[in-house]
Amino acid sequence: MTLDPDTCHGALRARDARFDGLFFVGVTTTGIYCRPICPARTPGRDRCRFFASAALAEKDGFRACFRCRPELAPGRGPVDAVAVLARQAAARIDAGYLNDHSVDQLADRLGVTARHLRRALEAELGVTPIELAQTRRLALAKQLLHDSRLGLTEIAFAAGFASVRRFNAAFRERFGRAPGALRRTLDHAAPVGDDAIRVRLDVRPPFDGAALLEFLAGRAIPGVEQVEAGAYRRSVIVDGHAGWLVARLEPRRAAVELIVSASLSPRLMAVVARVRALFDADAHPAVIAERLGADPTLAAAIAARPGLRVPGGFDGFELAVRAILGQQVSVAAATTLSGRLVDRLGSANPGAPPGVDRHFPTAARLADAGPAAIAAIGLPAARAGSIARLAEEVAAGRLDVGPGAAPEATITALEALPGIGPWTAHYLAMRALRWPDAFPAGDLIVRRALGVTTSRAADERAAPWRPWRAYAAMHLWKAHAAASGERSEPPPHRRSGPASGPEPIDRTKAANRFAAGG
Repeated sequence: MTLDPDTCHGALRARDARFDGLFFVGVTTTGIYCRPICPARTPGRDRCRFFASAALAEKDGFRACFRCRPELAPGRGPVDAVAVLARQAAARIDAGYLNDHSVDQLADRLGVTARHLRRALEAELGVTPIELAQTRRLALAKQLLHDSRLGLTEIAFAAGFASVRRFNAAFRERFGRAPGALRRTLDHAAPVGDDAIRVRLDVRPPFDGAALLEFLAGRAIPGVEQVEAGAYRRSVIVDGHAGWLVARLEPRRAAVELIVSASLSPRLMAVVARVRALFDADAHPAVIAERLGADPTLAAAIAARPGLRVPGGFDGFELAVRAILGQQVSVAAATTLSGRLVDRLGSANPGAPPGVDRHFPTAARLADAGPAAIAAIGLPAARAGSIARLAEEVAAGRLDVGPGAAPEATITALEALPGIGPWTAHYLAMRALRWPDAFPAGDLIVRRALGVTTSRAADERAAPWRPWRAYAAMHLWKAHAAASGERSEPPPHRRSGPASGPEPIDRTKAANRFAAGG
């Protein structure tokens, strides 16, 4: 990615939040790198060096600022001039894959050689897989030092380090002081309880968190998820580590306060990555609004809700099953069915708060149970068979429905399964795969809004919206709900899936070019 120094310095002087996370500035006289929104005095242009990522700034010898805290900056989105392979690898590294696996194992999972993977990441991001992973670990460790009361040993392992010695050495090398020395200089927020860890997740504004929670509330799985009082709660199990989390909207800024049970600390990186995806925290609303708002069909909807997000899914398999359960029934009926599935085939989550004290059944559990046991919740045999087949593919490792999966290939694989058509596949690509260009062209509300009668015509009409068609679909669903007085969701899809249904200143286009990687 090419950075224009004059544009960067202009954004730095203005502390323009639209550039937050799109570049970082290294100050040569201090050796510190900052976010463009840093409250410190703006350095002169001749003392600034600009980097497309924190990892590149650190690779060049700069240390993270303790005032603006670069580890909190929103990330770059999934289509920001990053090749598919690099995006897949980065998503898995963000979730902590290299904490327990080697680069060779990551490459093997992605179907390439380790040498090819290293070349791809260096070409696209400027760093190696190990350098990117180390930046992520140190960023999380620094955040936990600031925001939690965890001990240094707990922080080391929660951030993915194999030993305290390695943590201390890496931290001292990167930040110029030992973690214990930094901890002694910090003022800590009030503790959230002996069994919880608090992490702040900054989101690029504008952020319509209320609309996102409303969407999730209508689909919350009984016993597994709850949405109330501006917060999302759920049970969690990641790689055998069980617990719970609460993600609460912060009222005074575009951010989410995440509280995670201490039992999940060994998988904290994965939990944070999943929650960021769930809240679409790395979206670029200015870019999306500029592209979509130019179309008269969407202009009013964009103006009304410029911060609308595409809600993700904490667990891709869980979301896929929930989508199949919703075929040809109302959202409320699908919620009832999902609750029955959890009651009969899920498992207990001891120690979790009431309402999120059950785990959704794993793919292996549903595959072993078979279609008959699934159908016993009151499901047609064909749909139960679809869920069983999906579970078999996921349990066997032949199908990946997580954020790091290749969208086009996964959509093709999903559509090859019985009972999953284009609508369901694209809905899952929107939410589970985090593909911003997924587009359920067969959706009735979408076709009506576009004034067409076929999926092919809808695809052609929506071509100018690429690569943000998933956001266009969300805006059309939201606008329909507002006009009809319904919830922000489309009606049940009867054929192949459920109906889950710019600021006027000169810096806008520059910010959008940065966000789009141009």
